[in-house]
Amino acid sequence: MQTPAPYPLTLLTGPTGYIGGRLLRALELQGIRVRCLARRPEALRGRVGAFTDIAEGDIRDRARVATALHGVDVAYYLVHSMGSTGAFAAEDRDAAHVFAEAARAADVSRIVYLGGLGSGDDLSDHLASRQEVGRILAASGVPTVEFRAGIVIGSGSRAFDAMRALVRKLPIMIVPRWVGTLTQPIAIDDVIAYLVAGADMTRDLDGIYEIGGSDRLSYGGLMADYARQRGWRRTIIPVPILSPWLSSLWLGLVTPVDARVARKMIDGLRNQTVVRDDRARHAFPELAPRGVTQAIAEATLERDDAPTRWSDAVSTAGAWASRVAAPTQLFVDERVRWVPASPEQAFAPIQRIGGQTGWYYGNRLWRLRGSIDLIIGGVGRRRGRRHRIELSVGDTIDFWRVESIEPGRRLRLRAEMKLPGTAWLEYVVTPRGVGAEIRQTAFFAAAGLWGRAYWYAVAPFHRVLFPRMLEHIAAAVTVVEPAPDPADG
Repeated sequence: MQTPAPYPLTLLTGPTGYIGGRLLRALELQGIRVRCLARRPEALRGRVGAFTDIAEGDIRDRARVATALHGVDVAYYLVHSMGSTGAFAAEDRDAAHVFAEAARAADVSRIVYLGGLGSGDDLSDHLASRQEVGRILAASGVPTVEFRAGIVIGSGSRAFDAMRALVRKLPIMIVPRWVGTLTQPIAIDDVIAYLVAGADMTRDLDGIYEIGGSDRLSYGGLMADYARQRGWRRTIIPVPILSPWLSSLWLGLVTPVDARVARKMIDGLRNQTVVRDDRARHAFPELAPRGVTQAIAEATLERDDAPTRWSDAVSTAGAWASRVAAPTQLFVDERVRWVPASPEQAFAPIQRIGGQTGWYYGNRLWRLRGSIDLIIGGVGRRRGRRHRIELSVGDTIDFWRVESIEPGRRLRLRAEMKLPGTAWLEYVVTPRGVGAEIRQTAFFAAAGLWGRAYWYAVAPFHRVLFPRMLEHIAAAVTVVEPAPDPADG
């Protein structure tokens, strides 16, 4: 009798997210056949291996989910609606029911789900929802492996990035009482190791497995450890008067996390998130999770080259749709500049735009626009970029997202700031004579009267900003002369 393959065809939901993106890489490295379910397949193209399939569909679309699950043996459920502006618990509940029913109908052999640690009757809405999703998946009748984890330590993790921003910016931190709550953080690499092992069909697995690192400490202790490793002296002052609402506004101002999501995160910090049983240790004896100090050190080293970030998920700015709601007029601002360089050389500064590099001109104006966006409930500029040079479709650049990129030729960004319409910023580089032409075009599809009024209101700033941006991009082009051919000597 032939031994069954340990990792048959696998469906991965949430492949553009922080956890999902890293899990995708780990599965591909092991030669596992993966099918990704994604709302925007273009956000994955260029990021997946040659043998990975991409199925287009929303997790709440019954027909698309059923199609994606056809022939699948193991299905990862790694989606949630915490970034939703609506009733996230109801959205998560509905999505879980759709997936559970489709998995049962498709005769899926196993569901692997990542939920949240926490116990008791007083769970936060977020943790209660994560655990409810696990119960819905298990009730499908499909054997379900539910991993429950607390804070994930890794560069690009939403919680870790928020903590890092707090410690970096505030020498004296006045914090709520949750700073004393016990938690058991786990390194991102250990989470991925558990998720990969959970899909191994040679293991007899089912039920809940609580996972965490080797250390238990308070959130205050976690921040103190990070500050110590960075060589910073920080004072933490807990006070009883900061409500979750006030705390979320404060977190939203200081960290990359917007206040809406921060409120849900902070509400969960009142619950202890520690491992209370040792099922995971017995089921996966080969895995030995790291301690906090090592996890923080590895996350800090990876800071400038994190393979995934929480902002990669298209849900971080709501629905990422190309269509424009009720556009009434398209406004265009186009500028052209010639440079004595190859198209590849001319494209290099364009590919570095945003993040630490900035926008080449008017960075104070860009920061002001980001602050205004933050105040009115947008994402602001805090997301930065995943990598200082590399770009892929779906990457965030401050309050923009890469909609398309052709290295050396074209970059198109779509705005995710709050606007009465939809905006794009596009750069196209073409050969022209002995050099290259850089074409910078701003498009704005205005929605109604407010959209037109907005464009005319900001037009004076554009007349100053856009030509100088292009001028400084052209000045940043580095012309590299080809090395002389020894045969010519």
